[in-house]
Amino acid sequence: MIILENIELRRGSKALFTDASVTLQPGQKIALIGANGCGKSSFFAMLLGSLAADAGSIRGIESMRLAHMAQEVIAGNESACDYVLAGDSVASNLIIRAREAEAAEDFETAATLHQQLEETGSYSAPRRAEQLLAGLGFQPQQSAAPVASFSGGWRIRLNLARALMTPSDLLLLDEPTNHLDMDATVWLEDWLKRYPGTLVLISHDRDFIDATCERTLRIAGGQLHSYRGGYSDYERQRAEQLSQQQASFEKQQRRVAEIQDFVRRFRYKATKARQAQSRLKELERMETLAPAHVDSPFSFSFPEPGATSDPLLSLDRAAVGYGENPVLEKVAVTLRPGDRIGLLGRNGAGKSTLLKALIGRLPLIDGERITGKHLRLGYFDQQQLDVLDLEASPALHLQRLRPEAREQELLNFLGGFDFRGDMAASAIAPFSGGEKARLALAMVVWENPNVLILDEPTNHLDLEMRHALEVALNQFEGALVLVSHDRHLLRNSVEQLLLVHDGAVTAFEEDLNHYEKWLVSRQSSPNGSAGKNGTPPSTHNDSESDSSAQDSHGGSASGASKKNQRQDAAARRAQLAPLRKALAKTERDMENAQTELAKLEEQLNDNGLYEADRKEELSALLQSQGQTRQRLEALEEQWLADQEALEAAAE
Repeated sequence: MIILENIELRRGSKALFTDASVTLQPGQKIALIGANGCGKSSFFAMLLGSLAADAGSIRGIESMRLAHMAQEVIAGNESACDYVLAGDSVASNLIIRAREAEAAEDFETAATLHQQLEETGSYSAPRRAEQLLAGLGFQPQQSAAPVASFSGGWRIRLNLARALMTPSDLLLLDEPTNHLDMDATVWLEDWLKRYPGTLVLISHDRDFIDATCERTLRIAGGQLHSYRGGYSDYERQRAEQLSQQQASFEKQQRRVAEIQDFVRRFRYKATKARQAQSRLKELERMETLAPAHVDSPFSFSFPEPGATSDPLLSLDRAAVGYGENPVLEKVAVTLRPGDRIGLLGRNGAGKSTLLKALIGRLPLIDGERITGKHLRLGYFDQQQLDVLDLEASPALHLQRLRPEAREQELLNFLGGFDFRGDMAASAIAPFSGGEKARLALAMVVWENPNVLILDEPTNHLDLEMRHALEVALNQFEGALVLVSHDRHLLRNSVEQLLLVHDGAVTAFEEDLNHYEKWLVSRQSSPNGSAGKNGTPPSTHNDSESDSSAQDSHGGSASGASKKNQRQDAAARRAQLAPLRKALAKTERDMENAQTELAKLEEQLNDNGLYEADRKEELSALLQSQGQTRQRLEALEEQWLADQEALEAAAE
């Protein structure tokens, strides 16, 4: 086991760890979480020995074999397979020496080396390297390509494969899914489940953590807090702790108020002076408990869409691609208010190509793109980060989009994305990738779209920001098209799945769990496919319908069926929309009532209020407090009724 005891670590004036201790048990799979800058990377560096703690000790790691995923790749001319193979230094060294001996016709040395390859089990190493590359999405022909020929994201995949190739007792992975599509993520989950050593993982993908980790370690306040299970288990346990903390805090505050009231009334009365002093000492001894609160720095929402059209946007029998070479054909997609669509498909299948055709950035090869009168598009992809003005501040970026906006409005809005104070007014050049991604998302929200097209919006975002985005998307009343390898976001933000596969866009009528199983079956099948022509079960492909069954609009019978399904779904959303709006209004009223009640209680904490000459003011405040509490209770009952009505209508 690895024991970290009484660790102290500072970076400049900031204390990352203060008397922190934790024990990592052999074979455990641990998720390391915490806010950006809390010390996750420093924790890894201490385990790797590249960073020494200012105080404390780390024991049990001295004799362990360590493997970790580097974040940069030195681009060389060695092949991808050889680069990955080098992770197993023993096997790689023997294989290279054997090749050199054979090339030099030193067959005696070559024979000895082959004997060592046999004894160490290293003959299988090249095959294992090829399997790792295949699992992480590399095509067979790419294994011989030089490392220098790959883009940055694919080089990070090579680093991950090399870390997995390294024989280890402790494996450290920092954001391993950042550059993986869903196929590779599902494969990696399965690989890590079978890994026999101790795993410590930094990730912002909660489904990935849930699938691979049995323990969650949170860095907060310079301490290491351990929770059983994955991220969802952590959330439940933390919620329970916060609830208990809040109850303790409220109980303590009531006792504080009682003591203060007693002291105020009897402190100078001789018969009660001793009791008053005793209560003052109790107050001094009482441990101050911080009130429980949601500590996420992010809180934002999309404005109501305003004037809209139905449909908002559609592609009709579209051929989409580059030049005269279509990537997708016979595409029929219609976006109506309230549509929530998730796109599935492997990297390179054409998801991003479809999105660019939807927003009009990519001209159609054939077919028609039809826009509604009131269409307002909001589009996000990773290239948005590249066109940000590095010399401009977040506030200036937004001001350029809406010059008429007031400065305070800009600053309030940016605060919801955690751009506060100097950060809102400073040039973004030194911002991290996550901060730039937040700004690019903020710019999309700021433009008040009624159609959102999001291509991998969660890359570089931490768990708190992903949660805030999920909350905002759930409240968004326009149409949404989402591409993301974050399965939790997909599962909780979309209602309809489309599969981009084999040059077509088809409805995927099962859920995301079924899609994951299909991915696993493709990976395990000899030809890498499952179902007829590699098409997953329970998909619906208009292009395979009989052409003689076309309706008056030129669509097939199955297309008509799909149209009816869309109309039914739209009618269902129209039925649910008033219920959702009523629920949202009740929630806003509850928030206002809670804010009002908090202000009243703060006023009632004024000891001077209880003087005889302020009796009327006290009476008015107490009356307002009672009325506000009654209103809040009524709103809570209304919220329950609204929620039940919505759930009943949705069944």
